[in-house]
Amino acid sequence: MKAFGLNELREMFLSFFESKGHLRLPSFSLVPQNDPSLLLINSGMAPLKPYFTGEQEPPRRRVCTCQKCVRTGDIDNIGKTARHGTFFEMLGNFSFGDYFKHEAIAWSWEFLTSPEWVGLEADRLYPSIYEDDEEAFAIWNQEIGIPAERIFRFGKADNFWEHGSGPCGPCSEIYYDRGEEWGCGKPGCTVGCECDRYIEVWNNVFSQFNNDGEGHYTELAQKNIDTGMGLERLACVSQNVASLFDVDTVMNITNKVSALTGAKYEQSAKIDVSLRVITDHIRSATMMICDGVLPSNEGRGYVLPYGDRPFDAENVGEMVYMDILNRAVDYVHIMTPYLILDNEMITALTFAAKRGVDVKLIVPAVPDKKSVFALTRSYYRELIEGGVQIFEYTPGFVHAKLFVSDDRTAVVGSINLDYRSLYLHFECAALFYGSGAVGDVERDVQDTLARCRRVTVEDCRRYKLRSRLTGWLLRPLAPLM
Repeated sequence: MKAFGLNELREMFLSFFESKGHLRLPSFSLVPQNDPSLLLINSGMAPLKPYFTGEQEPPRRRVCTCQKCVRTGDIDNIGKTARHGTFFEMLGNFSFGDYFKHEAIAWSWEFLTSPEWVGLEADRLYPSIYEDDEEAFAIWNQEIGIPAERIFRFGKADNFWEHGSGPCGPCSEIYYDRGEEWGCGKPGCTVGCECDRYIEVWNNVFSQFNNDGEGHYTELAQKNIDTGMGLERLACVSQNVASLFDVDTVMNITNKVSALTGAKYEQSAKIDVSLRVITDHIRSATMMICDGVLPSNEGRGYVLPYGDRPFDAENVGEMVYMDILNRAVDYVHIMTPYLILDNEMITALTFAAKRGVDVKLIVPAVPDKKSVFALTRSYYRELIEGGVQIFEYTPGFVHAKLFVSDDRTAVVGSINLDYRSLYLHFECAALFYGSGAVGDVERDVQDTLARCRRVTVEDCRRYKLRSRLTGWLLRPLAPLM
């Protein structure tokens, strides 16, 4: 099996379905148009709903796309599994009253297994069908030639697509067996297991019924096809890598994050999760910014962090961006023992302060010259004038309360955020949030702040003058030092 790059696979898919008479459409914006039911576009078919419902006439009865998507429902699994990501690209071929099950199944099999296209091993692929869909079973068994024991039947929860009233129907998925080394080792591990051995790469949805909302189904006069295949998942299989984060284009971002932070990928499980989370959220944030979604305290730029905040129906579409950014920041303390205070960090902190975030930095009074953040008073003034509060502690005073062990870091890293108070301690780079933090951690921070001295702009001026005078006096002695 030849390994294809992610960009190659995208073009291959679109070219394949163009050869089958499909019109290639560009990706729609992540911001839904005239669809208040969605936060952001989360599937390939979402922007095409008006064509499926008949509200609009499609440009052609056969269409194919590679759609940008963002999903946050599995955000706590990001970086921990091989297949979850907030941003992904969804490959899809669609039929609006044109072809149906025979063509959809045959073309999906051809694209995946033909040596002219992806060329996956046929004996590693397992189709699934809805338990009562005998038509789909006959196509897989008699036309494609898959033995009956390799066709899996699943119930409504897994293989029947519907969302309230309206068009719905059974679906047929295709799973790829990555091998025993990726399995959970349990005796019953097979297609449908939650481990990373059997990975779903394709889903054919057969929209053939109308649900009246009361559980009554009638045949649709115009039957449709809605298929989806995650581009990153397909690349993961084609390139035979551990997860979607190891795919070529995604690894380019991870490598850059590693270069900036000094954290090495595949050094430890904890560091790997952190790098993956940051990489994933960089992708999502970048794509949302490009489509006009910017950070804000309301609407699409705000966040519903972990599902425990009051649901705001009017602003539900605006809640993803800051959640993703804050989760990425929340993982920095696990990656590296220090934060690097550079121009980008100063810009980020002052930006937060100007937007009402209570930003407090706890820093050593005499910075260690060997520390990577190399904090200097020249930075202090810029931060203070930008609204950031700086507190310094005396090196001799016991500061053990603020040291965060690995176990404690895990606790701090899972706390809820309130976006109003943020504490940073540079020595261990732990993130403390004023409200919602674990109680004893919050008390430790407040106790430390009470014993810290507040740094002022005047302090910065005196320090700068003292530094210049010291440098001027010592300059003649430089050759002797």
